[in-house]
Amino acid sequence: MDNLAKKYGILATCFAPYELETKIVNQALPTKVRITFLLSDNMLATSATLPMEMLLTAESAGGIVNRKSAHKTRIELRTAGIEGAPVNTRAGLTWTPELTLEETESSDIVYIPGLWRNPRPVVRRHPEVLHWLRKQHENGALISAVGTGVCYLAEAGLLDGKAATTHWHYFDQFHKDYPLVQLKRQYFITQAGNLYCAASVNSLADLTVHFIQRLYDKTIASHVERHFSHEIRRSYESTGYFEQARSRHPDEDIIQVQIWLQDNYPRDVVLSQVAERFGLSVRTLNRRFKAATGQTPIQYLQETRITNARGLLKTSNLSINEIADKVGYQDTGYFNALFKKLLATTPAEYRATVRAKLFSAE
Repeated sequence: MDNLAKKYGILATCFAPYELETKIVNQALPTKVRITFLLSDNMLATSATLPMEMLLTAESAGGIVNRKSAHKTRIELRTAGIEGAPVNTRAGLTWTPELTLEETESSDIVYIPGLWRNPRPVVRRHPEVLHWLRKQHENGALISAVGTGVCYLAEAGLLDGKAATTHWHYFDQFHKDYPLVQLKRQYFITQAGNLYCAASVNSLADLTVHFIQRLYDKTIASHVERHFSHEIRRSYESTGYFEQARSRHPDEDIIQVQIWLQDNYPRDVVLSQVAERFGLSVRTLNRRFKAATGQTPIQYLQETRITNARGLLKTSNLSINEIADKVGYQDTGYFNALFKKLLATTPAEYRATVRAKLFSAE
């Protein structure tokens, strides 16, 4: 577990065979999360402004949901640059950082922007940024880089022997410049410890939704996703390469249960029969499943069913009743209630949102 997760009381796991889950355990989230956006010449402004706006939306939604809670997660967004000098973005805008690198020694999350075209002149002109990134990494910050901004991490030596991705147009040159990095061309997002790489700004949006889920919860993450063109989003889990094996937890019996649930979610699943199939009592199955994954078997089954329902709502013309039946729910009212509980929207509303652009006559 990385230092950020320890600090926040967040347990990041890769327990499920087909998905990455994050669980919040026992400890309140911090009252303030310091998020630093590195500003660099020739940067893509959207690689900073988009995650900024998404994070601020999450904070706003979190404040409404947790209005009465004493443990509200607040975020402090700040921009940092070399000696505080203004930078020129690709859009032609001049952006003056609020702080110098020296003034932002302590960060919880660092965003590195994408750079336009050849990143080498910019990256190699600023060794002080490389030193600063190494220090951030040593202090346990979670660091995210997008597109050719990943070259900052590679040039700093932080990705040697680790998985990474970058913009597709720069694959060959990146491999040539940084042969020690394990370039994952087929993935849009990679994770190696507390270092995250996103191939594009769209992938960065997916990654930011994941960070929001870590800082808040799934409801807030879903709220943000729906407000930032989630109809073209693909899940963080389905497009990423993660350092941990997908079967990271050591309980092989529970892994087999997870696989069975993934394969049989449309059926009428009776927990006692599942336990018997794997030679366990119901009590033991619940205890070991929760210890391994942070979820009960029923919660895991529910999420699996709703995930598959989302796919059918996006891509099929089946009715809500038919979709409910196909994912294992004969009671459509219960399916609607569970869908709304997990995603903070109804199946009908979700379908209307995700298909609004797919069937446009424009």
